This record gives sequence, C-alpha cells and structure tokens, in this order.
Amino acid sequence: MPESPSPSAPAVPPTPPVPLSALLAREDLALRLIAGPAEPDTVIHWAHTSEMADPYPYLLGGELLLSAGVHIPEAAGSGTYFDDYVSRIVAAGGAALGFGLAPVHDTVPRALVAACDAFGLPLLEVPPQTTFSGVARAVWQLMAQARLAELRRVTEAQQSLAAAAARPDPVPAVLRQLAQRVGGRAVLYGPEGTELAHAGRLPPSGPQEAARSANRAGPADAAHRADTLSPAEALAELAGVVRPRGAQGPAPSSATDTVGGVHLAAYALGSGQGFVLGVAAPSRDPGDHTIASVASVLLSLLTGEHQSGSGAARSAALVRLLLGAAPRTVAPLLGGERWVVVHARPAGDGPAPDAVSASALAATLGSALVDVGDDVVRVLVPGDREPTAQPGWICGVSAPAGPHAWAAADTQAARALARARATRTPLIRHGDRPALADLVPPADAEAHAQALLAPVAGTPALTETLRTWLSLHGSWDRTAVALSVHRNTVRQRIARCSALLGADLDDPDVRMELWFALRDD
Repeated sequence: MPESPSPSAPAVPPTPPVPLSALLAREDLALRLIAGPAEPDTVIHWAHTSEMADPYPYLLGGELLLSAGVHIPEAAGSGTYFDDYVSRIVAAGGAALGFGLAPVHDTVPRALVAACDAFGLPLLEVPPQTTFSGVARAVWQLMAQARLAELRRVTEAQQSLAAAAARPDPVPAVLRQLAQRVGGRAVLYGPEGTELAHAGRLPPSGPQEAARSANRAGPADAAHRADTLSPAEALAELAGVVRPRGAQGPAPSSATDTVGGVHLAAYALGSGQGFVLGVAAPSRDPGDHTIASVASVLLSLLTGEHQSGSGAARSAALVRLLLGAAPRTVAPLLGGERWVVVHARPAGDGPAPDAVSASALAATLGSALVDVGDDVVRVLVPGDREPTAQPGWICGVSAPAGPHAWAAADTQAARALARARATRTPLIRHGDRPALADLVPPADAEAHAQALLAPVAGTPALTETLRTWLSLHGSWDRTAVALSVHRNTVRQRIARCSALLGADLDDPDVRMELWFALRDD
C-alpha cells in the first residue's frame, strides 16, 4: 500500500527544508512575522522572488515567495485583489510570503495582512535594509547546515548499526539502534507475519487520517480502515504488502503508509524467506529512509540468508570458482545465465564507499554479489533486472553477458563509469547495438587493430588515455576527470600517441580508424 500523492498536491523541490522559525531567528535579516499562523513546523524549501500578479505558474511548492508589491494596483485594497493573490499562492503550495518595505511600499497593505490571516499563509515583513538576495542566501545557508547535519546523522547511524550487527545479540541490537535513530519503533516480522522482535515505542498518534493510501480497495474502505486500525495493526498489515507472494507475482521491496500522524514503512529483507522490517516514526525524512535501508540490509544478512537455498548455492559457486571451476559451470548456482556488471562511485566529493553503503547499493540493485574496492563498488546483477540511477552514486553498466564474457562486461562497466564521471551523468550504459565495425570479420579487425596500435600497445596508459579522449570527443577536461589525472597529463599523452603513431589526431578519418581499432583491442 505505498502512498501516492494527490494529483492536485504540489510537489516541493528536493531540497532539505528550513524551519521558518530559524529564518525568523536570524538577527541580520530582522524579518518579522505579522500575519498568518506561527506554526513551529512550518518549513521553507526554496526562496523565490516574483512580482507577478498571479505567481501560481512559477511556484513548485514550499517556497518563501518574496515580493516588493510592484504588481499591486492602486485600488487593490477595495476589491478582491489580495484575496485572489494569496489564494493562488496557497493553491500552489507556497509556504510563506515575504513583503519588502522598499522601494514601492512604506508599510505592508492592511488588506494583504487580512488575506494572509484568512488563508493561513505566514506573512513576513522584510525591512528596507534587508535585500531579497540576502534572504535567499540565508535560506541556502540554512539548507547547507541542514544537509551537513543530516549527512552526519546518517553516517553516525550507519556506524552504530554496523557495530550493533557485530554484537552477540545482533538482531535485537540492530533493532534498538534503528528505533533510537528514528525516534520510534522497529519490528522484525517472521514469514508468517509473527512479530519476532521489536525495540522502541510507537510515536503518539494524532487524529486518524481520512484516507490512508491510493492502493486500497476504494475510498470507503480506506476511510474505514483508517478509523479502525491502530498504527501497530497498520504496520503489521503493511508488512504483508512487501512479503513474497509466490505465484501471485512479485511484491514491492518497500511500502509506506501514515496512520494517526504516525509514519509507517515496511522493507522486505533480502533473505527471500519472508522476513520483513517494520518501522514506525514521527516523521518521514530522507535520512530516516536511508538509515532504515541500511538496517534492512544488515538484518537481511542476520536472518540467515547463508542458510537458505540461494545463499548456500552462492557459497558453493564461490568455493568452486576458488578451486578452479570455469565460470560457466557455476553460473546456474548463482541464479542465472545472463548478468550485468555495475561499477559505481559516490557522486561528487562523497566519502569512499564502505561495506555498509556498498551492501545497501547492491540490495537496491537487486543483488547480494558485491565487491568493494578502494574507490569503486562492483555489483553483479541478474540479467532480468534493469539497473537504474541511484541517489548519491555515479554508475556505469555493462551489456548483459554470459559467464564466458564476464571479464569483458567488467571492462565495459569500468569504461561506462569513466564516461559517466566525465559527463557528470548519474548512469551510463554500455552500448551494444550493431555497428559498421560488425561488418568486418573479427579476426581481420583484431589483426588490423594490433598492427595499427603496435607503437603504443606497450604502454597501457597511452592506449587508455587515447580511448577515453576519443570517446569524449577530444575533451581535455572531461578526459582528465575520467582518468583522475591533470589535463596537462592528458595533453602530453595524446601528443606522445600522435608522435608514436605518426598520425594527425585532428583528422576525423584518423580518429575514426583509431576508435574502431581501440574497440577491437
């Protein structure tokens, strides 16, 4: 029963919210709340300046709208202008209105104050010495502080959950840590829906909501359930939504719901045995979801996957590979004949991947076959799954390959990741469509490639730099990013390639021939 937003509900920007109270507390801004509710939980997602009489088309929702009142006609106070203006802001999901006292108006119009009180929109008075850009900058600063605090909170939670998983009583310890981190209750349900272990307390319930989920049998049924189910009962029911259904088809890996103001979430554990993690919390923040996802990965390992049929088969396959068996002979034990290799690195300047974050990524991609390197995570994903972009990661995906081509697929994923990093693209797939090169017999193409590239073949750094540079259309900067070297190093290597090959690399025909050769090298 995953929740779906109402079609008419505005979608707020994907940014960390800023409490309106924190903005009002900034002494350097000297903002003053003069109308509307003083709710402590009012938050701002954005700051936007507009002098349009109808700002609705330009708002995403959650904004602090800033205006100096340039759009206000002289006779506005005697009609419905301000009611219409404020109602449109509210309809668009605007969080608050900031009205500047300069240079058009000396005071905030009384009719605007009355309209904001009537429609429940917080109205801030912006003094003449405070610029709108200064208000927007303050919002960004508070957002950055919130993001840093959230990242620190998630990191500390990951470390504490990993430490809890190493205790002699790992399952209760992980549940206790999770409940503490989200400020609510964590429950482990068994395959039959039995509550096996729990920790923490349910948050206090408010009035029951009229409609709980878009995936219920119908509106009447939803309202009835909302009135009759407690948060604890609803959480147990939600766990059944993600539990494996057998012949009935695949179940979602997670689901959310809200009952009485308590936010509920259920996560199917990767053991495949029907274990489910349930979480009840007073809020539903992105950080809470990340923390719960890490806990679900750890609990997947702790609920006995290594004792299940799939876990035992995987262990047997790895042992046979170590003892010299060919990949094609162990592929059936791993669960499929066709696989996709994914290479991933944290986006931006994120920390180096660790075992917990790598396991969480692999679980999201639908695989438990993961390898963590110094700066790259490699995941072997069943070919029937379609890897998608993951928040916080940059990924390169190979073409589907059988066991005989796993090594080649690994190379494809590495090159796709390099290209994704250079172009700042969240995910790039290796292209496997037929090309002109396919018209040349493979043996002839390979012989030609070896002869053409012989002068540089003995220096892998040169061939890889040439391949990357050509793939990025001769961009020095993007090639430097992809190879993690200085742009001057790229220039020097390309000049060396040109000299050794005796070729003009500015000639498109030369570039094309070299590219075909490098593809077959």
